[in-house]
Amino acid sequence: GKICATGISKAELQFNDQLTGGYEQANLNVDIKLPYPDNSFDVVTCVVSIDYLTDAIHVLKEVHRVFRPGGKVIISQSNRYFPTKVIAMWLRMNDQQHLELINGFFQYAGGYEPRRAFEISARLPDNSHRDPMFIVEAVKS
Repeated sequence: GKICATGISKAELQFNDQLTGGYEQANLNVDIKLPYPDNSFDVVTCVVSIDYLTDAIHVLKEVHRVFRPGGKVIISQSNRYFPTKVIAMWLRMNDQQHLELINGFFQYAGGYEPRRAFEISARLPDNSHRDPMFIVEAVKS
């Protein structure tokens, strides 16, 4: 395989030395179409940014389109964000509600098996944590 990326920041993409398959600069809030052919990916990740997508449902439909059979999407989510950039409803929700919203995005996008969510927060020596971190996985059905 190869690792490709799509993102809004050309500078960040240019300096990512893990991208063996190149990158495509794109703003999915302006043009939702992913710049890749159908059935071209086994895994897609969305790293702490689904809360910035104004039409996450259609983005997940695009992810479904570019997946090969059995493709898996992995979304990571924290409660850290830029309040001026996230979708408005995100500001009024707690962590559990964020996960339920992401699950709803998948439900309405269609074509995914039941989702699984995991908390992967780093723990401090006293077993507490400062910044919760979650993963939501979905597989193309």
